[in-house]
Amino acid sequence: MAKGPGLYSDIGKKARDLLFKDYHSDQKFTITTYSPTGVAITASGTRKSELFVADVNTQLKNKNITTDIKVDTDSNLFTTITVNEPAPGLKAIFSFKVPDQRSGKVEVQYLHDYAGISTSVGLTANPIVNFSGVIGTNVLALGADLSFDTKIGELTKSNAGLSFTKDDLIASLTLNDKGDALNAAYYHVVNPLTNTAVGAEVTHRFSTNENTLTLGTQHQLDPLTTLKARVNNFGRTSALIQHEWRPKSFFTISGEVDTKAIEKSAKVGLGLVLKP
Repeated sequence: MAKGPGLYSDIGKKARDLLFKDYHSDQKFTITTYSPTGVAITASGTRKSELFVADVNTQLKNKNITTDIKVDTDSNLFTTITVNEPAPGLKAIFSFKVPDQRSGKVEVQYLHDYAGISTSVGLTANPIVNFSGVIGTNVLALGADLSFDTKIGELTKSNAGLSFTKDDLIASLTLNDKGDALNAAYYHVVNPLTNTAVGAEVTHRFSTNENTLTLGTQHQLDPLTTLKARVNNFGRTSALIQHEWRPKSFFTISGEVDTKAIEKSAKVGLGLVLKP
């Protein structure tokens, strides 16, 4: 078990990954190669219906500084510079997009045995300031996630969360969307040897009095093949199988059926990740 409570984004992450990660209804591919000088070049593409979106990312590492430069099909240039451990527990991130002159942002993250803090500010005259903080331990943690728009002088986001971790189970409770949505999540490892786990997430939205319940599970068929399945209270049932056919390279096929509209065609997604 890792030391410290982690960042606010870690609250409920295990359950979210089990229930939603790698499920998709389109075709995706990611191919990474390395130059003789150690520069990583990653090409990614996604096809959804008749739309195809692609990007190329170049990553250069020099000591504790990582520079990512990405170009997409709309000719946008994204640059992210990450400085790891300029001081113990500290990470600094600078990012911007061209031609968007208002996209510049500086983010600082700090991890401690009893706290995790992340704060960012936009590099504009009237920036949006984001702050999230967690206090506690790797067993019990309490945190908040806030965004303040200095242009209008209002909080645009205010979330709070609680996480409990004990051996093979993780439970979390979050209040999102300025108190409108209450979310509870649960993750439990049933068998560590086969990476068998179950998870659940329930969300209640006070403004509409609507409840959403999602249940899911995963099981390792063999050391290289994982099977996942999920279902929600709206009758949508999904499953996927993912195979690691070489180290860090995965092939994934997933599908979804709406049991309340069985006459509709099932959604099928394919994913390919290739690394040398």
